Amino acid sequence: MDARHLSFRLLQVFRQVAESGNITAASRLLHLTQPTVSLQLKKLSEIIGEPLFDYQQQRLQLTASGELLYQAVLDIDERLSEFNQQLHQQRRGDAGTISLAVVNTAQYLLPQLLADFSRDYPRVVINLQIGNRAHILNRFAQQQDHLYLFSHPPGGENVKAKAVVANPLYLVAPPGHWASRQSGLSFGMLQEERFILREPGSATRMTFDSWLSSQATEIKYSMQMESNEAIRLSVMAGLGVALLSAHTLQGQQHLLSVLEVSGFPLLSHWYLVRHSNKRLPQAAVKLGSFIEQQLALWQDPLQAERNARPESQNPATTG
Repeated sequence: MDARHLSFRLLQVFRQVAESGNITAASRLLHLTQPTVSLQLKKLSEIIGEPLFDYQQQRLQLTASGELLYQAVLDIDERLSEFNQQLHQQRRGDAGTISLAVVNTAQYLLPQLLADFSRDYPRVVINLQIGNRAHILNRFAQQQDHLYLFSHPPGGENVKAKAVVANPLYLVAPPGHWASRQSGLSFGMLQEERFILREPGSATRMTFDSWLSSQATEIKYSMQMESNEAIRLSVMAGLGVALLSAHTLQGQQHLLSVLEVSGFPLLSHWYLVRHSNKRLPQAAVKLGSFIEQQLALWQDPLQAERNARPESQNPATTG
């Protein structure tokens, strides 16, 4: 059998004849003439290389080969029906595969958010890519993903970026650090400290360097790490002080000392980004809207903790 000569129309005619038991009834249901149906059956039988029907008891009966073909046609129709249903779900955004790429710090935002989205859309598969800013920028330039989360979005006319949540950056020190027992600190009081910094080009480093430049100041001692988690653990171990996102600290602030330094936290935002030349499937559109809605509800736990202190303990309200 040469399957290249088969067509869906031939198989449709065959199935209708098999289920009707005669050509006249099948012709009527297919809106074809009887000679046309007979010719289609003859052509199909020649392609298969076997007779497909016997005429018994005034009714067309499937031969053994015809029965095999009939089961194959049922399987094909079932798969096409499933495909049509899946296609409909994909068009509605209820199914499909999405690629989401985020810079390292954003991973702290995502677990609960993606879990909630997956409960609402269990047929949507999300492939998550995590890397430093340079890596994610390269993925963006190559349009490898549908959506991106940056704390400092790339520039260019192909960038579609929207601020979705605040990203306050706090100065933190080891537990029991001398500065943790003081309020109203100036940054100059910390200049003898070792600062643990993100690598050049990271959004946190860019924000910090910009602030240092605006204040016409600098730090004397520093070391670099490419992971917020490594920085957090290093601060906890007493290696130095650091500037970290509130999202990195969420749920961990009791393990560090968040310093009350004038001018801090530094304010920045997370941005939901897409490449204007990359077509978004409906599922990605829904995920983008979901991210926006959920992150709009986020509250800075460190600021909430500060606001909850008695006035006598709150540096912002003491004279």
